[in-house]
Amino acid sequence: MISAGDFKNGVTIELEGQVYQIVEFQHVKPGKGAAFVRTKLKNIVNGGVVEKTFRPTEKCETAHIDRKEMQYLYADGDMYVFMDTENYEQTMLNKSDIESAMKFVKENEMCKVCSYKGNVYAVEPPINVELEITDTEPGFKGDTATNATKPAVVETGAQVSVPLFVNQGDKILIDTRTGEYLKRV
Repeated sequence: MISAGDFKNGVTIELEGQVYQIVEFQHVKPGKGAAFVRTKLKNIVNGGVVEKTFRPTEKCETAHIDRKEMQYLYADGDMYVFMDTENYEQTMLNKSDIESAMKFVKENEMCKVCSYKGNVYAVEPPINVELEITDTEPGFKGDTATNATKPAVVETGAQVSVPLFVNQGDKILIDTRTGEYLKRV
């Protein structure tokens, strides 16, 4: 149990049968009346954000989230297959549940599989991944004055914007959280 007075960003709590992560909190002490804690909570299963206020003495059940390092093996129809590298146990996850997190992940890459009470709800890919450009238009010298980009397709099939000097066959570093080009490798 955790009291609302002890809330911190990133803490996960169980509230009304749902699991939420505290995104933002603020202790408010108005001139009149009792103090309260204003929070923004993100539902970890469906991603919805709600705002809720608590009295500082209110208690909530803390939710323990398991983050296990697993290796992404391959896609099989509408499933992604992951393997626990400690005991070689394989886990199959629905493509529709985690597809957005997997667009920059190649086979055999390590990912964090997040679960609550044994139910997997998300996959956290590595923050930066190195991918090869499989298709892009050639850039021409003198095309622009500053920071021009062009679309490119990487080996996982995802589309990213890259600078004009990046060519087909080049390897680039991508931030998986934003999908932005970081540098050529």
